[in-house]
Amino acid sequence: MSDNPKQASGGASRAEFFMISVAAQLAGMHAQTLRTYDRLGLVTPQRTSGGGRRYSARDVELLREVQRLSQDEGVNLAGIKRIIELTNQVEELQQRVAEISAELDRLRTGYRPDLAPPQRSTALVVWKPRNRR
Repeated sequence: MSDNPKQASGGASRAEFFMISVAAQLAGMHAQTLRTYDRLGLVTPQRTSGGGRRYSARDVELLREVQRLSQDEGVNLAGIKRIIELTNQVEELQQRVAEISAELDRLRTGYRPDLAPPQRSTALVVWKPRNRR
């Protein structure tokens, strides 16, 4: 197998996946470092049916960020893992907020007051029975 980027499927719009040696070179790391990060759950690449690691462009960017946090910012690997988890959580929440906002906008544009249920009266009615004689 060559060290060229692999495509998940044919065509221009398909994502590229890289073998571990190419991903390590692109990230400026040793392949063993990538294996360690995978084992620790920092960067988890996709796997081939044979178990080989395949790194996406997003994985390579994440590897570069791990390296930056570690070398430039002095963050330990446990801290980096927590930063990645929180970043992923924030992204998921932002996506959910966007979905809810879009749904709310859709509901607002489709709102028709003439189809809304009538307002219920809050008036108090006192009933007095008539005197029977």
